[in-house]
Amino acid sequence: MQAILALLQAQPGLYIGLVFLLGLTIGSFLNVVIHRLPIMMERDWRSQCAELEHRDAPVESPEVYTLVRPRSACPKCGHRIGALENIPVLSYLLLRGRCAGCGVRISLRYPAVELLTAILSAVVAWRFGVTVEAVAALAITWCLIALAGIDLDTQYLPDSITQPLLWAGLLASLAATQVPHQSLFPTPATAIIGAAAGYLSLWSVSQLFRVVMRKEGMGAGDFKLLAVFGAWLGWQRLLLIVLASASVGAVIGIALIVFRRHERSKPIPFGPFLAAGGWVAMLWGDTIIDAYINRFPI
Repeated sequence: MQAILALLQAQPGLYIGLVFLLGLTIGSFLNVVIHRLPIMMERDWRSQCAELEHRDAPVESPEVYTLVRPRSACPKCGHRIGALENIPVLSYLLLRGRCAGCGVRISLRYPAVELLTAILSAVVAWRFGVTVEAVAALAITWCLIALAGIDLDTQYLPDSITQPLLWAGLLASLAATQVPHQSLFPTPATAIIGAAAGYLSLWSVSQLFRVVMRKEGMGAGDFKLLAVFGAWLGWQRLLLIVLASASVGAVIGIALIVFRRHERSKPIPFGPFLAAGGWVAMLWGDTIIDAYINRFPI
C-alpha cells in the first residue's frame, strides 16, 4: 500500500486520471441512486401509512426494489441492460443514445451525470492530492451530486444521505486534533457550532418567510444540508456558502422565468445551488475569504 501511495504521489497525472475513471463508474451508480431512492422512499411511506391505517400494504411491482435489484432495464420495452451497455459515457456514444432493444432515446442526463462526477472527482484529486482530505472530499462530492439530482427531480433532500453526512462530519472533526494540518476538518467545537448554526440560520429564514408570505419558502432538507457543511467546514464558511448559493440561485431563477422555462408559482429547488456553493467553499473557501479580506480590510 505504501508503494502504491508513493507512486500516486510521484505521478499526479496518473492519480488524477485514475480518479477520473473512478468518477465515471461512481457517476453511473449515482444515476441509479437519483432514480431509485425517491421511489424506494415513496414505497416506504405508503407502507408506513398502510400500517398506521391498519390495512394491508400495497403490492408493489417489482416486489423487491433496492439500489441493486432488480437489474436496470429500459422503462419502455423492459430490455435488460447488459454489462457492455452499461459502460459509463462510452456505451451511450456507441448506442447513439438509444436503447439496444427498442431504439427509444435515452436521456442525456445519464452520461451528463457520469461525466460531471468524473470531472468534479478529478478536480478534487487535483486540489487535495493523495490525502485523507481527498477521500473525504470525494465522498462528499458524490453525495452532493446525488442530492442535487434528487432535489431537481422531486424537491426532496433525503435524510438517508444528509444525516449520515452530518454525523460523519462531526466524527471527522475529531481528526483535527490528531492531524492538525488537515484544513478540511474543523475542530470538534467549530464543527458542532457550524452544524447548529447552519441548520438554525436557514430554519430562521424559513420561519420568517412563512410568517410574512404565509407560505412555505424552504424545505427542512435545505436546513440539514447547510448543517452538513457546517459540520464539515466549520461555521466560518457558512456565510460564503449561503451568499454563493443565493446569488447563483437568483440569477438562474430569474433567467428561467424571463425565458419562460419556469412558472412563477412553481418553486425552484434550492438544494442544487446550496450543494454547488458548499462544494466551492470546500475546495476554495479559505482562498476566497482571504482574498476578500485582503481586498476589503476591516
